[in-house]
Amino acid sequence: MKELHHPHSDDALDVLKSSRVVAVIGISPDPERPSYYVSERLISKGMHRVYFINPKYAGQEILGIRVLSSLEEVPEAVDIVNVFRNPAHVEPVFEEAIRVGAKTIWLQPGCENMEVIEKYKDKIGVVWNACIGVEAGYL
Repeated sequence: MKELHHPHSDDALDVLKSSRVVAVIGISPDPERPSYYVSERLISKGMHRVYFINPKYAGQEILGIRVLSSLEEVPEAVDIVNVFRNPAHVEPVFEEAIRVGAKTIWLQPGCENMEVIEKYKDKIGVVWNACIGVEAGYL
């Protein structure tokens, strides 16, 4: 098995700089959850249009953004699918992201599933082991 190239932070920052639309999978209304405060930081930079995806909170507003139930509801092309999910549940996210034509899956630290990354890395860009909120701090 070929060794996976790990995109270090410069690669991650380049992906973020070249993107305009970010869909956050697994958003929570709880300000203590990483999906909330990382998204808040990304939004505060004002460089990306951010969509929230979580069927549990669909129709509600979090950080002033209406939550959608799936990536298919995002009304424009998605550059980054930013994932806050248990690694055991990321494969369907990869499948949906590929189906909607997203450019990159960004697995937040703790969400990495190397088996799934290996399976899909030739079909979609993948960033892992880098926090989009930290990278946004360099913008």
